[in-house]
Amino acid sequence: MYRHHALWAIITALSIPASASVVPRQAPACDAPPASYAAVTEPGLPDPWKFVSGKAVATAEDFACRQAEMSRIMQQFELGDLPPPPDSLTATLSGTSMSLVIKVGSNSKTISVSITKPSSPGTSGGPAMIGVGGANIPVPSGMGRINFGNDACAAQQNPNSHGSGWFFDLHGKSHSAGATLAWAWCVGRIIDGLEQLGAAKTGIDPKRLGVTGCSRNGKGAFMVGAFEKRIALTIPQESGSGGAASWRVSDSEYAKGKNIQRAAQIVRENAWFSPRFVTYVNKTDTIPEDHHFLAALVAPRGLFVIENDIDWLGPVSTTVAMKAGRMIYEALGVKANMGFSLVGGHSHCSFPSASSADLTSYINRFLGGSATATNDVEKSKATVVIDDWIKSWSAAPKGINLAA
Repeated sequence: MYRHHALWAIITALSIPASASVVPRQAPACDAPPASYAAVTEPGLPDPWKFVSGKAVATAEDFACRQAEMSRIMQQFELGDLPPPPDSLTATLSGTSMSLVIKVGSNSKTISVSITKPSSPGTSGGPAMIGVGGANIPVPSGMGRINFGNDACAAQQNPNSHGSGWFFDLHGKSHSAGATLAWAWCVGRIIDGLEQLGAAKTGIDPKRLGVTGCSRNGKGAFMVGAFEKRIALTIPQESGSGGAASWRVSDSEYAKGKNIQRAAQIVRENAWFSPRFVTYVNKTDTIPEDHHFLAALVAPRGLFVIENDIDWLGPVSTTVAMKAGRMIYEALGVKANMGFSLVGGHSHCSFPSASSADLTSYINRFLGGSATATNDVEKSKATVVIDDWIKSWSAAPKGINLAA
């Protein structure tokens, strides 16, 4: 059967970046998870280095298990449940159109995906960028492209959109997943199709896939990278609250008079998050997670986060959360695998030319097969005191080096 063990929905393996791909490690044996996780009282960013049980993260295997726990917690409190892969999937290719026949239980959907093949794929295929609703970054000419129609997968017109789209046709209208997590599942099916067809037909190497999107679709791109482990490089652009920003810090900025998107507003705007999240949007300090956990879930794979200095997007909030994310990468021995760039001074979703060299370094490293290290990028126009938000963190583990 095509359906994997339930652990797939948690985490199947810890992966390390190689010169041109992501190499899987054997999945660790983790302690059995509890049935659910309790709310907390935590004004700062929750500790990535300590399990809910109180156990400290000390080894690479521990971190993989902590990633699994972070994934479950985020699903429980704000995202909804990530289903396992479907019971069956059959892929065919006609010209530049890939057709997927997907079956979950008694439900079946046929999906078409537009593919632009790399210009020089070679025998093993070339890299490709998946655009969540399109791409606003300058994708290198000659690179393959896959246009993911995320609205068709899970609609995002308004809060009442929940339950609309082919994800819900397969899993049921009342499924708990918000649109952004549903998109991650749907992208996984595209990757299934690429793997099934093979590089000789598609021209695409499924081990060299990037994902990007801007604004609302940037939130989705971050979710795709965090929950779909076959993505080699994640590039969320101006994702703001619900993406690169911290719920807690956004609430703090709002209390200071900033015009910033926060949890209590976002659930009234659209169906990006699970209906479960409504319970917590006015008390985000009670959820045992925040969005630095998204960076932790992408680690140690490539992650380049592009933000802006527009108040609504939360420049202080994104800077705090992504500084915390880079601290996690650094403790894992792969600091340069994650970059954060907030140069500002440009319109929303307009890619800043000042970030071109940094973006190119990440694309070359994780998609282009270059052995050259990425630029060590941490740029922000926002001034923050990160220690104010990580006071409760345990000491980072010593001796973990996922680059080894």
